Amino acid sequence: MAFVGTGALDDGRAVIDKREILETASALGLLPNVVEKDYVLGWLLAGINAHPELAVSWVFKGGTCLKKCYFETYRFSEDLDFTLRDERQIDEAFLRRALSEVVSWVAEESGIALPSDQLRFDIYTNSRGRPSCQGRIGYRGPVSPSTAAGGWPKIKLDLTADERLVLPSARREVFHPYSDRPEDGMWVDCYAYEEAFGEKVRALGERTRPRDLYDVVNLYRHGDTRPPASVLRDVLERKCAFKGIAVPTVESLEPHRADLESMWQSMLAHQLPVLPPVDDFWAALPEVFAWIMDGAQTSQRARIEPGAAEITIRQRMLPPEVPLRARARLEIIRFAAANQLCVDLTYDGSVRRIEPYSLRQTAAGNFVLHAIRVDSGEHRSYRVDRMQDASVTRQSFRPQYLVELTAEGPL
Repeated sequence: MAFVGTGALDDGRAVIDKREILETASALGLLPNVVEKDYVLGWLLAGINAHPELAVSWVFKGGTCLKKCYFETYRFSEDLDFTLRDERQIDEAFLRRALSEVVSWVAEESGIALPSDQLRFDIYTNSRGRPSCQGRIGYRGPVSPSTAAGGWPKIKLDLTADERLVLPSARREVFHPYSDRPEDGMWVDCYAYEEAFGEKVRALGERTRPRDLYDVVNLYRHGDTRPPASVLRDVLERKCAFKGIAVPTVESLEPHRADLESMWQSMLAHQLPVLPPVDDFWAALPEVFAWIMDGAQTSQRARIEPGAAEITIRQRMLPPEVPLRARARLEIIRFAAANQLCVDLTYDGSVRRIEPYSLRQTAAGNFVLHAIRVDSGEHRSYRVDRMQDASVTRQSFRPQYLVELTAEGPL
């Protein structure tokens, strides 16, 4: 399809029903506007990938990249961050033309209202004397107010060419768990996983924000996806050298701890079903940096022994025969497992607190969750179709077994 038009809808597709957003938000314990923004982000990434000039220059990065391209069970994010291979594209005339074409394409393909007159660009010179841009893209999705009186929700766009791409970029499918996902998927050019991880460690050292601490520790806890420590360390050292900053250490982060803890709630709570304790994440840093700098490895945990003919399920999307409610409960449980938080599981009419570890499919075709009861320490399995509810608690646990509820390797 050609990139023409102003963002007005002609004979394009109708936007998805708002009930889909509301049901997803309810199931995940998030505000509808957070889920709606995630939905719009997916379509904007598809539009950027479909644009011939942007697709070859813009490399997706940051926390939203981790959520949309590598780990579906992750904090929801709000921004689109890109490193540009062609610095000349940080130009208002170019950006207005190209992004107007993108939002027109997205509007026609998805039904989302994205008028080009809601595009905003602030081009500035950064501290290193290089041009950068912060933009805003206004939209109206399935649950946004239908009139302009409520203001247009905005997606922040952060563009820079002042970054070192240490590794070749990766072409990844965009996680878009909504009913209007195109049959051949959505794709985008993004940071390689090792580079995305290293960039997060550099950002933690340079600005020490709550989301950077959350991301670094969360990525480290995905033990079977960790790159070789030597590769990550090389990426980190080269990125820090390019920025002219020292490689971060636990000691260099300590002076910023109080500020980070004070912002933990305000900067992260709305992006997560339950906000994990900041102390748990801070306490993990010595182990993280020991691994990065020295390759120190924690002992590999054993798997919970599977039952007869059970198959471990570690995939993005469960088969379509699994009902939406069951999938939503499993998403909550996966989030809890990734963040090492206990789950209150309602099963057979009673609530039991569990440590979640593994999802398996039996020879009979049933999906079962393997877990440890907190009160007794006993191993139990629970059929997914008999689960009545699941909620994340703020009680953390130290895994006794290998957590197999996240993807085996970056998705």
